[in-house]
Amino acid sequence: MTQLQAFLEKLHHTYSATDEGQVAAYIPELSKANPDWFGISVVTTDGQAFNVGDTAQKFTIQSISKIFSYGLALEDHGREVLLEKVGVEPTGDPFNSMIRLDEGSHRPYNPMINAGAIATTSLLTGDSPTDKLNRLLTMFERYTGQDVFIDMPTFMSERATGHRNRAMAHLMLNFGMIDKDIDAALDLYFQQCAVMVTCGDLATMAATLANHGKNPITQTQAVNEDYVRDLLSIMYTCGMYNRAGEWAYRVGIPAKSGVSGGILAVIPGKAGIATFSPPIDPNGNSVRGLRVFEALSNKYNLHMFDLSLGRCSFCI
Repeated sequence: MTQLQAFLEKLHHTYSATDEGQVAAYIPELSKANPDWFGISVVTTDGQAFNVGDTAQKFTIQSISKIFSYGLALEDHGREVLLEKVGVEPTGDPFNSMIRLDEGSHRPYNPMINAGAIATTSLLTGDSPTDKLNRLLTMFERYTGQDVFIDMPTFMSERATGHRNRAMAHLMLNFGMIDKDIDAALDLYFQQCAVMVTCGDLATMAATLANHGKNPITQTQAVNEDYVRDLLSIMYTCGMYNRAGEWAYRVGIPAKSGVSGGILAVIPGKAGIATFSPPIDPNGNSVRGLRVFEALSNKYNLHMFDLSLGRCSFCI
């Protein structure tokens, strides 16, 4: 057993007993998740995989999808066009806040809050709603290295209860940030959030970003290498909801979380790491996941501003 595998198993044993946090219930389908599910996965840039716990359990990707749809929009339009519609500034507001739309440029502050993600998804190109959805699914498949599908009950649940997201879309329509086809944009957004993944999939997706946008297992280029820096930058400053500042302070690597309990993080040039555990804190981040990542960062000197960064001890 490698040192890394042994440490992952130790972390899993230690934090399995954690009973803090609550399974997300504002989307009815998410409330059905088992709070005991808990997995940790690591995939390296040379294709090695390390897994502990419920790493094959499928769940909906939720907000983690935002970073990958942003990458596809960058490929469709480039940086400057996206910056006209969606900013890149972090905000301390909740991910579903509408306050930040009604100031200055009228742009959403960043693509990791719901308003910014809806605006981003509305920019994806395609000849029809079906074509846009197929492009989105194909993009996710490049990252995971396998077929993905949408969980229809979750999609329908989000569609039926997403009134706040509809209000955001109408407000952005008023400001000219999205076009008039609001229902199509929202459907695509709800669909991307309902894509089914595993903890192992998330680690592979993160490893793809760590590997200059190339899936280290399939060797497929998932995203243009020129845009990887954009994705990692936004993950670092905005990826952990309104806990992003504390994450940057305590853990110090680019990451993105989702309310279904997933977190993925990138160690550039080395590996992707993912955790899955449904109980989340008030900010929407997995409680067990937060603790695992802080322990990993401390153990292996992962913080990007650590003075010992040049001697990063993350080893296989």
